Amino acid sequence: MLIDGTGLDLWGFAIMCAVSFAGSFIAASLGLGGGLLVMATMASLLPPQVLIPLHGIVQLGSNAGRAAIMRSHILTHVVPPFLIGTVIGAFIGGNLVVTLPTAILQLVLGAFVLYATWGPKMKTQAPGKRAFFGIGFFGALATMFVGATGPLVAPFAAAASEKRQEVVATHATMMTIQHGFKIVAFGVLGFAFGPYIPLLCGLLACGFVGTWVGKHTLNALPERAFRVALKTVITLLAIRLLFVGVTKLVS
Repeated sequence: MLIDGTGLDLWGFAIMCAVSFAGSFIAASLGLGGGLLVMATMASLLPPQVLIPLHGIVQLGSNAGRAAIMRSHILTHVVPPFLIGTVIGAFIGGNLVVTLPTAILQLVLGAFVLYATWGPKMKTQAPGKRAFFGIGFFGALATMFVGATGPLVAPFAAAASEKRQEVVATHATMMTIQHGFKIVAFGVLGFAFGPYIPLLCGLLACGFVGTWVGKHTLNALPERAFRVALKTVITLLAIRLLFVGVTKLVS
């Protein structure tokens, strides 16, 4: 009953649940990074055509749980422009999902994340409403193709926040919005989620436990250590996106 119609065995089911816990723990304690871990594991166990939609649901659950637990730290003023950009980006992305080369998008995304993290403008001034509209639009477009776009959004959440709890809570809220609209878009495109409901329930439950544990780890981290770890993770994930994009282009 747990694995019928998914192509998984019970070991694969258990491994994915364990990785869901680990990914949510990493994301709650450092702000991001868990999504790519979950995606890499899912990519080795599931067919490519189901990877992005199922990963979107797992990430929706993980981020929604994190946002709910840390709701008092959300920077609510950045949410409306981000939401509007996401709606437009998801609509366009749903229409382009079968035409735009993934490798090109990964290269652009990786380069932009590096600039947003280390560029002088992001270091010296907090992003405004236009920036959050733009990142909502581009992030929603990108997530239809590459799935885990947390590294794209994270530099903006970090630049707008004064405390590490605000970074994690605001980033989780924005990713909840984007993954939610992505799931709607795939539903409209006709993806059948039914056979994967037992698997998704297990992944979401394990992810919530990982979020709860990770939250307490975050509260124990010094602010400077959190900022250094966050920028390191963002940079490594951006470099990985560039590497994967180049590999696809030359292969």
